[in-house]
Amino acid sequence: MFRRSWLLSASTLFVLGALAPLSACKKAASSGHAGTKEDPFVIGMSQCNLGEPWRVQMNEDLKNAAAKHPELKVVFKDAQNDSLTQRTQVEELVNQGIDLLVISPKEAAPLTKPVAEAYKKGIPVIVLDRAVEGDQFTTFIGGDNKKIGREAGKWVAKLLGAAGGNVVELEGLMTSTPGQDRHAGFLEGLDLAKNTGIKIVFTADMQWLEPNARKEMASALATNPKIDVVYAHNDPGAHGAYLAAKEAGREATIKFVGIDALPHEGVKYVKDSLLHATFTYPTGGAEAIDVALKLLKKEQVQKKIVLGTKSWTRENVAKGGEEIP
Repeated sequence: MFRRSWLLSASTLFVLGALAPLSACKKAASSGHAGTKEDPFVIGMSQCNLGEPWRVQMNEDLKNAAAKHPELKVVFKDAQNDSLTQRTQVEELVNQGIDLLVISPKEAAPLTKPVAEAYKKGIPVIVLDRAVEGDQFTTFIGGDNKKIGREAGKWVAKLLGAAGGNVVELEGLMTSTPGQDRHAGFLEGLDLAKNTGIKIVFTADMQWLEPNARKEMASALATNPKIDVVYAHNDPGAHGAYLAAKEAGREATIKFVGIDALPHEGVKYVKDSLLHATFTYPTGGAEAIDVALKLLKKEQVQKKIVLGTKSWTRENVAKGGEEIP
């Protein structure tokens, strides 16, 4: 394993501890790694799960970006969708003497403490995609989930027009910040106070998983003879809803909207006329490596880095989607 090899006086530790919360860019504690090809910096990557194609892509993006830098080595951990497991894995990475931690948390509250503990020990921490509570981390990188949800809501409201219609919302994990923000943004975009003809007739937490979405959509179909639009918090959810509707013989009368827009998933579903729209949610994997390099060189970075989004509809998909300002 990787061991730290340094001694600090009690007074030095006191000063570091006092300054830690005030630093916008933590300096890595010296682990003995030189940051060379022979002795690379070690980055610990704590992924909440690999059951979602989008998260597999995040790891792949991070891995490919790191491969361009021989002075970096990435150790990947998969928490298999369990917060307690992820917490333990973060502690293991810290004890192994990593130079920097990248974490995409399953949930905010359970991962706040281990992230803060790593940060206070002088390890730069990049929180990727899902936030933790407080500010005891170096930087957050992610898309604007509320904005993306809002754009999806605006698109649905425009689609339904003055006549309105019935909407099903299949939520991501609602104990996660992206799920909460994609829901809140969607309601803002729909503007139900203005668009009184739009009704949300069914809502369920499918926890980002396609099989769950398919099951929940089957329930929605059984209890609602008229559904005009399905808004799912990710593309696997939208695809699961489509499959359930197709099994019931009702896919032609329903429009499906998702989020993520991976080229081989959401964008392909739009091209194949399964979904009507999706919105880009960038993985941030490549950006995390760019930021990690700066931090390991003791450079300052922003506390929050927000990534952009695009819409992909049947009208613009052939043109490469449309940037949303």
